[in-house]
Amino acid sequence: MSDLVIDIKNLSRRFGDKHALQDVSLGVPRGGVFGLIGSNGAGKTTLIKHILGSHYAQSGSVSVFGFDPVAEPVRVLGRIGYMSEDRDVPGWMRVQEVIEFTKAFYPGWDSGYASQLRELFELDPKQKIRNLSRGQTARVCLLLALAHRPELLVLDEPSSGLDPVIRRDILTAIVRTTADEGRTVLFSSHLLDEIERLADRVAILHQGRIVLDQSVETILESYHRVTLRFDESFAVAPNLTGAMHSEGKGHEWTYVYSGDKEQLVESSRRLNAQIVAEAPLSLDDIFICNVQGS
Repeated sequence: MSDLVIDIKNLSRRFGDKHALQDVSLGVPRGGVFGLIGSNGAGKTTLIKHILGSHYAQSGSVSVFGFDPVAEPVRVLGRIGYMSEDRDVPGWMRVQEVIEFTKAFYPGWDSGYASQLRELFELDPKQKIRNLSRGQTARVCLLLALAHRPELLVLDEPSSGLDPVIRRDILTAIVRTTADEGRTVLFSSHLLDEIERLADRVAILHQGRIVLDQSVETILESYHRVTLRFDESFAVAPNLTGAMHSEGKGHEWTYVYSGDKEQLVESSRRLNAQIVAEAPLSLDDIFICNVQGS
């Protein structure tokens, strides 16, 4: 059995003249939390739709559990729990009706777990979906994605519409518990502090391309903000190997830097500069560095 639940190779997709995805290769390992981040229009939802078999690969390949989700949907879709950004559930149904309706599609549906989630999310089973708030609708969708205990949980902007307490406490607990049980979570979010807190591995998607794909631990250890003091004054920042961004003036310049510490020390020595301050970057800072100006 492959260690990759999702294996995407050289996937490209166009809509008319627009390149939605360009030569994307991505592997999502089994039993962890994988975060997908990118600005609006970066291609996150398009990529997720390929994983779900809603879009076919114009070039390249998509494999989920070892199968093509377009060619063999029966082998794939029943093992996935999906919460879409659109929160598309029938407005005319009541909460309990939509639960019973969805249950019919999943032989592994856990009715007891569904009831626990309904109580946890404080959902009235008799209330119609169209009368729910945006946050309540999001809770219904999360329940439907979870109740059959899927091997792969795919969450597209799961925090959209959720209040801070639900987002911080309940969603965090659900995502981590799912992964701890050996199942896999793929979720996209524009809330990078949430990704940083929950994900084991992160991919940054920008203009349809993967620009970074590493473990969160490796990413956070590899990027730093460093301030150098030079013997002489400069009108333009001296070139520092590994620097992605710089600002300052005169004798003191601050860089956003990617690389190991030894490389930084050696580069500074060659420039006759002294390291006067150094600090780690947040995932939000790192995201901006990887997409700005491109």
